[in-house]
Amino acid sequence: MAPPSGTFAGSMRPHIVGLGLALVALAAGAVAYRVRAAGSGRRESAPAPGQPLRLYSVEAKGYVTVPPVTKTEDEWRRLLTPEQFHVAREQGTERAFGGQYWNNHRKGTYRCVACGTDLFRSDTKFESGTGWPSFYAPIAPENVATRIDRSWLTERVEVLCRRCGSHLGHVFEDGPPPTGLRYCMNSAALHFVPRE
Repeated sequence: MAPPSGTFAGSMRPHIVGLGLALVALAAGAVAYRVRAAGSGRRESAPAPGQPLRLYSVEAKGYVTVPPVTKTEDEWRRLLTPEQFHVAREQGTERAFGGQYWNNHRKGTYRCVACGTDLFRSDTKFESGTGWPSFYAPIAPENVATRIDRSWLTERVEVLCRRCGSHLGHVFEDGPPPTGLRYCMNSAALHFVPRE
């Protein structure tokens, strides 16, 4: 006996939706791989605990060796505002067009709000139209770390401060030349130091 009209199509809908989600996840994974391969910092590179780090310093005009910064959750809560803590330590995301730096056009350096590490120069900032400060390159590849973020039913490349492990945002491969990358950062994870 044939199934009533529409039953077969209705029973296939969950499979089709599942297949669609799988294809989206596969495509996102391919993008994440290409971003890592294109030099977005490092492949799946979380900060190494306890090991001295060689990072670029604007003030020193070169590389310096510094210890990693580690604090307890309570210490971070005392140091940061609630929004900064949520973004930097809990992988939160601020509201688009709501952060203080998305429309900042002054010259200077963007540092990690948690540990002060130099992260981005204003010279690499561009208008992405997304409502978050966007840069096409970090100040030095060594100053940021990346890892795969599989939240939100997709795979993205998360960007972290190499020195303290604070969440900064994500990197995508839809940016301008010369890198073709877009480091989409949260203002709450950054501290801007104007150029004198």
